[in-house]
Amino acid sequence: MSSTNYPNRFRQRLLAGETLIGSWCALANPITTEILGLAGFDWLVLDGEHAPNDVTTFVPQLMALKGSPSAPVVRPPCNEPVIIKRLLDIGFYNFLIPFVETAEEARRAVASTRYPPAGIRGVSVSHRSNMFGTVPDYNATVNDNITVLVQIETRKGVNNIDAIASVDGVDGIFVGPGDLSAALGYLGQPSHPGVLKVIQHLFERAKAAGKPSGILAPIEADARRYLEWGAGFVAVGSDLGVFRHGTQSLCDKFKR
Repeated sequence: MSSTNYPNRFRQRLLAGETLIGSWCALANPITTEILGLAGFDWLVLDGEHAPNDVTTFVPQLMALKGSPSAPVVRPPCNEPVIIKRLLDIGFYNFLIPFVETAEEARRAVASTRYPPAGIRGVSVSHRSNMFGTVPDYNATVNDNITVLVQIETRKGVNNIDAIASVDGVDGIFVGPGDLSAALGYLGQPSHPGVLKVIQHLFERAKAAGKPSGILAPIEADARRYLEWGAGFVAVGSDLGVFRHGTQSLCDKFKR
């Protein structure tokens, strides 16, 4: 098994309290993902919730990140055991689970990533994650090398933050600023003071539980604010955003 994934250095660094800077991968393309990996981000979210990704597009992107300093983190479309099982089998070790609202949902997410008796992950003899059956101690050790980050993005999730953060196996709390702002009545205003107050509260409750907190913040001022507030893992942009703004800027130089 690749030494970049096993033992899971991303999880080790996260739990050690390091500040980890990441980016989003939304273009579902191994070349752009490879380029992001070359930039040197600590982690990259390969998005399966709001991007046109599935297991067939994720595998080439994982291949593109071999040897990269960037740890791949997958966001599945939902907190569903079969989907998570398939993502585990193709080689993901780090999970960002969307739309977690209760401690029970957090426990289900953790259980989906663990082999019995610690969880409910289905067993396959040979798959990409265990190098097609060539890693002899995979079943015995992989449970301890899986990262589970849960995304808080609703009022219910905010209200249950202490119970969610206390779940064993939840390694970090991630704030979804877009959905959270909408849930709070500020659609499209993730930097509204009312939203910022709740984000800071979530960071504080995560810290009280001994868990790192993270967020997506493509605006530099927001990212620096969240880092000052103690966020441990911050995604500071996306391949889609960089490409969109870069191409528009280039075109405008000559056409406007």
